[in-house]
Amino acid sequence: MTLRPIDTDTIAAIATAPGRGGIGVIRLSGNQSQAIAAALTGRSTFKPRYAHYCRFMAEDDSVIDDGLTLYFPAPGSFTGEDVIELQGHGGPVVLAMLLERCLNLGARQARAGEFSERAYLNDKLDLVQAEAISDLINAQTQSAARQAQASLRGTFSKSVGQIAQELLQLRMFVEAAIDFPEEEIDFLAEGSVAGRLTEILNQARTLRRSAKQGAIFRSGATVVLAGKPNAGKSSLLNQLAGDAIAIVTDQPGTTRDVVREYIELDGVPLRITDTAGLRTSSDAIEQEGIRRAHKAIAEADLTLELIDDAALEAEQEREHESISATGPHLRVFTKIDLSGREAGFGASSKIAATPSVAISNATGAGIAELKQAILEAIGLESGAESLFSARERHLTALDRTLDTLSTAETQFLASGAGELLAEDLRLAHDHLGDITGKVTNDEVLGEIFSSFCIGK
Repeated sequence: MTLRPIDTDTIAAIATAPGRGGIGVIRLSGNQSQAIAAALTGRSTFKPRYAHYCRFMAEDDSVIDDGLTLYFPAPGSFTGEDVIELQGHGGPVVLAMLLERCLNLGARQARAGEFSERAYLNDKLDLVQAEAISDLINAQTQSAARQAQASLRGTFSKSVGQIAQELLQLRMFVEAAIDFPEEEIDFLAEGSVAGRLTEILNQARTLRRSAKQGAIFRSGATVVLAGKPNAGKSSLLNQLAGDAIAIVTDQPGTTRDVVREYIELDGVPLRITDTAGLRTSSDAIEQEGIRRAHKAIAEADLTLELIDDAALEAEQEREHESISATGPHLRVFTKIDLSGREAGFGASSKIAATPSVAISNATGAGIAELKQAILEAIGLESGAESLFSARERHLTALDRTLDTLSTAETQFLASGAGELLAEDLRLAHDHLGDITGKVTNDEVLGEIFSSFCIGK
């Protein structure tokens, strides 16, 4: 792997969130960090990991602020470089003045994620751990925060590393058997290679399932409520949110725009989108709402098609045309307190092919089953709890690993060709390396770290 060299500039940024607070932090990293802090505070030396009370001085010797200065010498710092933290009052104006002073003394404004990028490039953490920092900061639920913390501690990386190590050992065994064909025992044909390959493949499948669950807890899903006017979409949004988010009336067409609400369902963050009722309308405003509804459906991770069961007669049910949803689709029969349909899964329906749940927003009947159906439809396994957070790129790398190993197993069992197996093992090992950053190019790194906040 060839990466760009680490920038030798000393970088600086505000490390605390925008806005007012009791404390604000400026972080510096690089060889000039101590010199900048000395010019700023008038101190010549700083004791490592000790909070020095200082005044932060402007160029004209006026006081910008007073606070604490902490020094973390290389290589025992977050970035692996000399790091200075200036802790002052958390007002945006005073922090901007303090940062400007650091820049005038020779620091450069840090790019988004540059501190974490330097930590990665200096082998202070791998790519999964670096991403976990961003995931921890942006966690929307307690479950997501716990799993991000687990990834930051290395839980995901250790699992990847264990499989990678077993792949490497098997590859070495296979290549040794190829290099010494004169041995009396055919090590490739004796069965241990195929057995070890199958075991590694099963471990990779288990890791893929865990990573999928981690990705769901991290990113959640967008769930769109769609259907005809007065089907109960807004009532269901209020039911799921536990609050009167959307206006509910008996008049069709009350909802004319997209209404979004963020909720947590068993630790999974969901973006619930209520849409305008789907019908033919001559009203220009309602037409625009319907257009936006179709757009939301096309972009949804899961579409709930709501059908007013109280107004649905048998003949209408047979002729009912499903909405056009590109992703997973769940049919929800509403107002069963009026229709008499039994609540829950597998509600009797002549509309085939799409799973259905019957509910009543008025009584709450069937809502628990609907919540379970939503989680299963977005890919959460029943009773599953991921041990770490994961991202879509991790799943892609694991899919490539599984595809390569599956091909290797099939070809080896058919031909026994050690050369082909050795090459497939190398490719699978490289795919795993993409996850932790053992095999990663500059373009991928730039995309990952650019999503971080400034100062991290």
